[in-house]
Amino acid sequence: MTANRSTATAQGKINLHLAVGDVRPDGYHELTTVFQAVDLTERVTIEYVGDADSSGIRSLTVSGFDAHLVPTDSSNLAWRAVEAIQKLDGAHTGGQSVSIHIDKGVPVAGGMAGGSADAAAALLAASDLFFRDNPADAPDMNTLMSIAAELGADVPFCLHGGTALGTGKGENLVPVMTSGTYHWAIATDKRGLSTPSVFAQLDKQREAAAAGQRPNRRTGTPDALMLALRSGDPHQLAEHLSNDLQAPAISLLPSLRQTLQAAREAGALAAIVSGSGPTVAMLCTDHDHAVDVATAVSVSGTASATLTTSTPGPAAGVEK
Repeated sequence: MTANRSTATAQGKINLHLAVGDVRPDGYHELTTVFQAVDLTERVTIEYVGDADSSGIRSLTVSGFDAHLVPTDSSNLAWRAVEAIQKLDGAHTGGQSVSIHIDKGVPVAGGMAGGSADAAAALLAASDLFFRDNPADAPDMNTLMSIAAELGADVPFCLHGGTALGTGKGENLVPVMTSGTYHWAIATDKRGLSTPSVFAQLDKQREAAAAGQRPNRRTGTPDALMLALRSGDPHQLAEHLSNDLQAPAISLLPSLRQTLQAAREAGALAAIVSGSGPTVAMLCTDHDHAVDVATAVSVSGTASATLTTSTPGPAAGVEK
């Protein structure tokens, strides 16, 4: 960190439990979810680069995992986060524009909140940079959480980190007590899945269920899962992973069935599509087991297991 630059990091997430309600009047679905942050890191650096232009942001660049898939204009959540901090009372840019650089470690369009983690890190880095000369006026965590909720449903959790119960769109958070460390092998897919498309497919499947054309299966409450998290026993946790978006994700990308089957054959305690997918999170007993499972899935020939890694959780929230 220098006088002209600030850097912050945030982690990706997986959903251990994701119950999706019906569509609300505002077009969103009511969610009940249990998030867990995992040790896959997004690093955002904001730096003064010279005289201000009309937007205050000169450029956005990206490196790291899936960098070529990330938008580098004002549609990027990190860009929007920096603009939001610039507009706060007391923010001081010194008459200079800034550049934003994102170094990615989370898959893009994989259901692991990589873009939301970028926004969370950008909020903290921008707050540090623009309020460095008057820290007493800097936004507190409640203000940052409010801005985060306006940016996206997963952004507040990426600020929060750890393990948390999310309701509403996922933005209303309550910390969840956990014991121990949980180890995950992660299988990603370069093709990605659009979150709105997965939710739309869920709605179609539920319409078919209401017409008696398919079973009407819905995830219940997270109570048993949260008890398992307190135990620290991954075998207990494995019995309670659930996700209402898994079936629609599979219907849009059928090769996910092969990844889930490969995970079972590799000895994972459980495997689940994370969020809207197509990332598959595979729960393991320890680090060595996670490496073995990741390796086995990687070499299995599964079409959608194009990259694997292992990562422990829960990880911290946003940090400078």
